Amino acid sequence: METDASPMNLCQVRCIENVWIPMPDGARLAARVWMPDDAEQHPVPALLEYIPYRKRDTTRLRDETLHPFFASHGYASIRVDIRGHGDSDGLSWDEYAKQEQDDGVEIIAWLAKQPWCNGKVGMFGNSWGGFSSLQVAARQPPALKAIITHCSTDDRYTDGDHWMGGCIEETFFTWGASATLIGARPPDPAIVGESWRETWLKRLNGLDFHVGNWLTHQRRDAFWKHASVSEDYSQIKCAVYAVGGWADHFNSTIARMLARLECPRKGLIGPWNHAYPHLTALGPSMDWLSEALRWWDYWLKGISTGIMDEPMYRVWMQHEATMRGMREIPGRWVAEDIWPSPRIQPLKYHLTGEGLDTRGGMPSIRQLKPLQTVGTTAPARYYRSAGMDISLPTDQRVDDARSMTFDSAPLAENVEILGAPVVTLDLSVDKPVAFLAVRLNEVDPEGLSRRVSFTMLNLTHRDGHEFPEPLEPGKRIRIRIPLHDCAHRFTAGNRIRLAVSTTYWPAFWPSPEPVILTLHTEASEIELPVRPVSPADAELKPFGPHFVPETSGRTTVIAGQPESKVYEWDVAGEKLTIRSNGDSGRWKLNATGTEMSETWNEVTEILDNDPTSAKIEIRMVDTFSRDEWDVRVEAALRLSLTKDDFLVTGDIQAFDHDEQVFAKKWTRTVPRQLL
Repeated sequence: METDASPMNLCQVRCIENVWIPMPDGARLAARVWMPDDAEQHPVPALLEYIPYRKRDTTRLRDETLHPFFASHGYASIRVDIRGHGDSDGLSWDEYAKQEQDDGVEIIAWLAKQPWCNGKVGMFGNSWGGFSSLQVAARQPPALKAIITHCSTDDRYTDGDHWMGGCIEETFFTWGASATLIGARPPDPAIVGESWRETWLKRLNGLDFHVGNWLTHQRRDAFWKHASVSEDYSQIKCAVYAVGGWADHFNSTIARMLARLECPRKGLIGPWNHAYPHLTALGPSMDWLSEALRWWDYWLKGISTGIMDEPMYRVWMQHEATMRGMREIPGRWVAEDIWPSPRIQPLKYHLTGEGLDTRGGMPSIRQLKPLQTVGTTAPARYYRSAGMDISLPTDQRVDDARSMTFDSAPLAENVEILGAPVVTLDLSVDKPVAFLAVRLNEVDPEGLSRRVSFTMLNLTHRDGHEFPEPLEPGKRIRIRIPLHDCAHRFTAGNRIRLAVSTTYWPAFWPSPEPVILTLHTEASEIELPVRPVSPADAELKPFGPHFVPETSGRTTVIAGQPESKVYEWDVAGEKLTIRSNGDSGRWKLNATGTEMSETWNEVTEILDNDPTSAKIEIRMVDTFSRDEWDVRVEAALRLSLTKDDFLVTGDIQAFDHDEQVFAKKWTRTVPRQLL
């Protein structure tokens, strides 16, 4: 098949729908390959994307916005299904298993030996694929010369989909249910043949319940250290381009990797959500493919593209914090030659009885009584492109009014920050386990409050995540909390606000008991990483205009419904119930005729006076059909709490032509460990 990948097409491309890559143990991994027509006569570098999300259908159209473009510019571009997923052999493992990395090393060695490859390989990916790129790079396969890691992290505990500051994220459960469902999907009969059903049943029987496993590892133990490249940054020798977005939950890891990696490296952060820059729902976007091509041409072809002569760290300086309803984020591109940058200096505000003041103020004591529903203005931390209208933060005033807040005077001039704001608090609590949510907001003269940055901290983790210690009720402690990295301009005339609470629901799960927080202002402060405006920013090489290649397309069979989130307040019962639903409809892939659909619903609830009342129920359904092939997989998860335990159940069901062929249920009671 020939593909005209872009208006800048350099060579004719052929696509091979499936290639089997053999592993040493006899398993075969399924790959879709794009390459120049004459690659066997004129070998080219290879680019690898390695993820579990089904190359044949689920990511087919997304893949076609990437791989044909690179192939048309002189690369063999390969999209491989991880073992136990899609059409690949084997069983599904938990995320980032050692076997997955072993296979990645073998894939790269296999690619380098192919007659159409010149022996040089690059690797890239978004989210799981970004993780894989870092993890495989740390194994130092000889042929791997460079990677681009998008929306990923160097530390699976501190910046994954599971924990923040030792607190459980809501994505712990939504992603956990989804990960189990992904592992339950069948291979495609058109690729694997008549054995597809047998392979599917083996895959189903081998499934484990990821959420139950994750809950048994509540501290940063060996489970989370595995595949966290932060354990030894020096293991990565190849060049690294780390890319992300300010509306992505992995954005802080990019600055950290720039500071700690020893290899050649660059960083780029736009206003984007959890997606490749050319596919983001938040703009301004850019011609990401040409930028990536400059990276590959430099490291894999030795072409002087100038990319390594440019500043190490380039970011979108936001002039307004992202809020629900926005699609274009006002701002401009800025850059620093090195990171950390010596140009950035701290601006300290002291907490006082009157608010925030650079000069300090009279000592005061503030106290906050608990409400479990603080957090409804920012109900999620993971922003998918499809969920912008229900998940992004809104006006923070509702949560500000039920938090402890400190405001500055109106700013006399603009203040721009780049990096991690740091908050120091002198406090005490009345329980041995307590959480803190800390938000940095900007408030305009009309009172609109926008969230600029935030973080969570389980105070039993105040000295580290490996060995938490209970608090002594009533004892004063002084803690230092870095917020998430940001690039933001506070506008003259507006106020800077610090907001503190002990809850942040539903994005984070509550502590075992309601907590009363006492804060002593005289030893509390916030430091803002102020970046002076640089004339060099105006000289930055501009990115090209947004460009997305055409794909083979899909046809709507049954229209879907927009994602929805409904809040139900029972005022008399002090109960909040949140109902979230999504229905993709049913569509057909034009290239293969495969029809697919996805539906999900989630119900969370909590009583404002009882953290142990928190519950979540999730149900997800996927279908695949074509001709005589008609399958459905369903996943469900339910979680409730006591003061001492997590009570979690999950189940998977699989259907062939509406006949149930598999069902499995897990029920676990997991003790809470200072959580």
